Amino acid sequence: MSSCGFLMATVIMLVSHQPTDILGPIESDRYMTVRSNGGLNQMRTGICDMIAVARLVNATLVIPQLDKRSFWQDTSTFKDIFNEPGFIKALEGDVHIVSDLPESLQSAPRARKHFTSWSGASYYEDVKELWKDHKVVHVPKSDSRLANNGLPIDIQRLRCRCLYQALRFSDPIEDLGKKLVERLKSRGKFIALHLRYEKDMLAFTGCTYGLSESEADELRIMREKTSHWKLKDINSTEQRSGGNCPLTPHEVGMFLRAMGYTKSTWIYIAAGEIYGGDKYISKLRSYFPNLVSKEVLATKEELEKFKNHASQVAALDYIISVESDVFIPSHSGNMARAVEGHRRFLGHRKTLTPDRRGLVELFGLLEKGELTEGPKLSSLVTKMHKYRQGAPRKRYASLPGSKGRTRLRTEESFYENPFPECICLTGKH
Repeated sequence: MSSCGFLMATVIMLVSHQPTDILGPIESDRYMTVRSNGGLNQMRTGICDMIAVARLVNATLVIPQLDKRSFWQDTSTFKDIFNEPGFIKALEGDVHIVSDLPESLQSAPRARKHFTSWSGASYYEDVKELWKDHKVVHVPKSDSRLANNGLPIDIQRLRCRCLYQALRFSDPIEDLGKKLVERLKSRGKFIALHLRYEKDMLAFTGCTYGLSESEADELRIMREKTSHWKLKDINSTEQRSGGNCPLTPHEVGMFLRAMGYTKSTWIYIAAGEIYGGDKYISKLRSYFPNLVSKEVLATKEELEKFKNHASQVAALDYIISVESDVFIPSHSGNMARAVEGHRRFLGHRKTLTPDRRGLVELFGLLEKGELTEGPKLSSLVTKMHKYRQGAPRKRYASLPGSKGRTRLRTEESFYENPFPECICLTGKH
């Protein structure tokens, strides 16, 4: 069997892997309630962290409440986005999960605990003490509650089993997602481009390159008015030169052409509303006219049921991105990391991650007239991205010199690259 075939066989084995131990979870009268925070993919990975935590502390997990207060203001419940019965069933050998607290505990006093970010198994041994005085512990945030590294292998595999097998989207989302993938594939191979050129991302990062003065002011005001965004005064030039800004639609076009993609390439835009609309997207379309979005692929009637539910719409983008021939994120973030990890798990499907800092330097040379679009630029860009296309590799460790909590924060996310715990690697992909 080829190395790729062996890899896929191993993935299938892992997905169907039996519960964390032969005995399964011990019946427990400890209950854990959770409020998941953030957008769709921050909530998804947070929920799977909570599944692993429930296993570590031997608690019954109540189906998490989803974030309705974030930027997206989505009122969707768990069962609106996910297949709740399938979720409970898929993990029944690992963790007890219930839809609601037993009636006898509905009004019982609850301990409220913010679990420390990036914690290991020993931390949760101490956390068990919370249930000595309370039958219910409430967790106000679910994101990044577990370490990326150093956890027992079965706990790591449980996190994968949760994210890639158990936490399926609801039937309406899955059904439309599959239809849109089929419609795209009928046109040929396609790129899913996670184009993070949206108002909230530009405001949050303080990235205003190429925008008008009034647009830059609009983004600054939005940032200042968003109370939970801590950083208010941002130097846009430093952000851009440091590679911290999403590529503009024009830059994405130059990048893809330099990488050898032709004008006939089909590109699916996996994103919300692009800031500036056609004013900026037209520059990408001039390179690649075959740009499509869900609004183009789906009928109005098909999309109507998802109207005003940003997380459900984002789930459609997620499904299409995972199934694309190539996935390209214009900026890092929860969606980009989750899709890359999922594609790695499915056999290291091609994910092309732009080197934003390096590209900004090259684009600067173009602006100065010291470089032109053509063979020279193409050679530099392709060489720069030779090892940035999703080939098998172990997770990156923390940045050199980082210490304490910062060290943990700079590690590559487990969900971005679940190798080696969840993927067996033999030979080259």
